[in-house]
Amino acid sequence: MLETVEFAKNITIREAGKNEYWLQDQIYENPNCLGLGELETVERERRQSSGGRLDILLKNPEDDTMYEVEIMLGETDESHIIRTIEYWDNEKRRWPQRQHFAVLVAENINRRFFNVIHLLSNAIPIIAIQVALIEAHGKQSLFFTKIIDTYEEIDDGTSETIRYTREDWLKKSKWTVETVDYLLEIFSSIFGEPILNYVKDYISITSSGNSYNYIWLRKRSQNKSLLGFRVKEEMNEKVKSFFDENNISYTYKPKHFLITIDKKLVEQNKEIFIKIAEIIKECRN
Repeated sequence: MLETVEFAKNITIREAGKNEYWLQDQIYENPNCLGLGELETVERERRQSSGGRLDILLKNPEDDTMYEVEIMLGETDESHIIRTIEYWDNEKRRWPQRQHFAVLVAENINRRFFNVIHLLSNAIPIIAIQVALIEAHGKQSLFFTKIIDTYEEIDDGTSETIRYTREDWLKKSKWTVETVDYLLEIFSSIFGEPILNYVKDYISITSSGNSYNYIWLRKRSQNKSLLGFRVKEEMNEKVKSFFDENNISYTYKPKHFLITIDKKLVEQNKEIFIKIAEIIKECRN
């Protein structure tokens, strides 16, 4: 005999007697609920120079990436999309050296606005998250689903066409050049004959025979750099365990790892970084 089960039902937040400020409270107190990583809250209702207030500003403490979050109940409309992008641009101008993501959280992102946001995401790093209030067994739970996530499509440098020179980067971030030079030195025997690729936002160690970027480094403040790399999905847990065992702090985002480094850190952990390079090379074979 088929066992009887109870089904959860989706109710709107307003039907539950709650409002947008209640939803802000939930996200502000537990920003990890958005599924964007271990984020910290920076400020709520942040006043904007152009007028208005940004609902929530979040930050990734590992790499200072900023997330400008706008929240709305009901269906998405033009004003909220424009506001999300406007506030993202304001904060980006305030902290131009940091990476910024515009985040729109809404109960219902209909097909029309899904297409609009998707088109915008080609030029603006925008993340769209749909939130649902689920009721089951007399209890209510919030459920967040990322439906557009441009950072999951972050490339490793192969698509950027504007080239910069070593001299440009020495003026911009001498410490990043020194760090990547040392990495190139210790990785040369692993990657064969890699070369350095200088573009606007990062320097990558690239295969000389094809377009593969093994790793890339971005400038960070206080003489630090942000190292990023990808491995095959089946290797993710191996890399995480390796970092954990060796007390190396890292951030994992879909499809890539990020580590805040400087030359001294690499020198002190040379064998660890060589091992990571071997894993990266294995994934390219």
